[in-house]
Amino acid sequence: MIEAVGLTKRYGDRTAVDDLTFTVRPGAVTGFLGPNGSGKSTTMRMILGLDNPTAGTVTIGGLPYRKLPNPARQVGALLDARAVHGGRTARDHLLSLAQLSGIPARRVDEVLDVVGLRDVAGRRTKGFSLGMGQRLGIAAALLGDPQVLLFDEPVNGLDPEGIYWVRNLMKELAAEGRTVFVSSHLMSEMAQTADHLIVIGRGRLLADMSVRDFIAANSAGFARVRTPGSEPEQRERLTTVLTEAGGQVLPEPDGALRVTGLPLPRISDLAHDAGVRLWELSPHQASLEEAYIRLTQHAVDHRSTADPKAGLTEPLPPGAEPPLPVPGQGQPGWFVPPPPQDPATAAGAVPGPQDGTAPSPAPTTSEDPR
Repeated sequence: MIEAVGLTKRYGDRTAVDDLTFTVRPGAVTGFLGPNGSGKSTTMRMILGLDNPTAGTVTIGGLPYRKLPNPARQVGALLDARAVHGGRTARDHLLSLAQLSGIPARRVDEVLDVVGLRDVAGRRTKGFSLGMGQRLGIAAALLGDPQVLLFDEPVNGLDPEGIYWVRNLMKELAAEGRTVFVSSHLMSEMAQTADHLIVIGRGRLLADMSVRDFIAANSAGFARVRTPGSEPEQRERLTTVLTEAGGQVLPEPDGALRVTGLPLPRISDLAHDAGVRLWELSPHQASLEEAYIRLTQHAVDHRSTADPKAGLTEPLPPGAEPPLPVPGQGQPGWFVPPPPQDPATAAGAVPGPQDGTAPSPAPTTSEDPR
C-alpha cells in the first residue's frame, strides 16, 4: 500500500506538488491522471525516493522507500523505458539488476518470457524500438516479483496487441493482491484498466474515487430518442410533450433528440400517450475522457487555439488577382500535380490517356511530390 500525507514539492518559487494526500490500496489498479505538468512524475519520483519532499511524507507498506529492506524485492517501477545502457543486451541489463538485488539469474529468463522478449534477449538494447524498450522496462519492474508496482505511461509505443497485453497484465497483478499504480494519458485505456482514479491538476488533488463514481460526478447522462424520419410531425410532437413534462430536448445533427431531465421509462410512457412511435430510446453516459476533460479544463497550462491561416499569408500586391481555386483540392484522394515538364525533355514523357495508350509507371525522383 502507498500512502501520501501532505506531500509537497517546490522548486524555487514553483510548486510542483501541493499538499497531496491519497492512498493506493492493494487488489486494484489505480490510475494516476492529470494534465502535462500537473506533478504526476514528480509524485512518482518522491514515492521511489528519487526526489525529497519539501513537506509531507509518502510511505510504502508503512516505510519510506529508502528504508525498505531490499526495495527491489518489494517495489517494481517503470518511469523511463530509455534508462538502459544501449551497449548491453536485454538479458545482460536484467541480469545486472538481478545481481544487485540478490535475485536468482533464472528469474531473468522468466520475465523475458512474460514480456515476450526471449527471442531478442541477446540483442543490444540500442537497437530496440520504443515498444520493445517498454516491454524491457516492464520486465525490470517485475524482476523482483514485488507486491507494489508503479508504471508511468506503460503502453507508450506499444502496438494494439501490446496494449491489450499490458491491460490484462495490470489486471492480473491487481487480482493477485498487489498494489498497482499506473499513470497514463490514454483515457480509453484507463477506462478499461483502472478500478480507481487519483486525479491531480497543478499539483493539487482533484479527485480520489472509483472510475464509475468519477464519471457520474463529472458528467451528465442523457437519453437518445429517434422517431421515424419520414414523419417529422412526430418528432415535433414528442419534443413538445417532453418539454412540457420538464425535460430538456436538444436536436442532434442526424435527426435524433438528446433528452435530459427525464428517466427512460418516463420518456417511453410520454411517447406512448402522445401516439409517437419510437425507433430508438437508449441511455448514454459520458466517457471517462469527457468527464476528465470537464474536471481538468481549468488546470491545463498549455491550450491550443484555432489556426488563423489568413494571418500567415502575405497580402496581395495592389491590383493583383487572387489565385483561382484548384478543382478537387481538399477532397479525398487529391494530391498535388507534378510540375510541368521542360520542353526539351518532353519527348521522353510517359504516354498518357491523351494519346490513347495506357500510362506506364514513371520513375520516382526527389522532385515527385507523390
